[in-house]
Amino acid sequence: MKLLLITAVKEFEKDIKQILKKSGVKSFSYKNVSGFKDSSGDSMEANWFATNMQENESVLFYAFVEKENVDTVFSIVAEFNEKQKSASHIHLAMLNIEKSN
Repeated sequence: MKLLLITAVKEFEKDIKQILKKSGVKSFSYKNVSGFKDSSGDSMEANWFATNMQENESVLFYAFVEKENVDTVFSIVAEFNEKQKSASHIHLAMLNIEKSN
């Protein structure tokens, strides 16, 4: 069993739900969160918000996933991110579960 953490801008919520369904993930949890980015290191041309601190409406998904479904999730997320024309992507991390109950 693996724990997947997925973060993205709120606009990708429906896409993430479809990705999880296509990957055979039957249950998951999610929550609306505030995303934060410190852009003080970016050049003014790259920072079109003209401020150093940015907050975005985001979502956080977490799901306990069987090992055999993990690669499918990663593959579909990678395909999704490659097609994005915006700077936003779906971010995905996997954690090993030592014990569960």
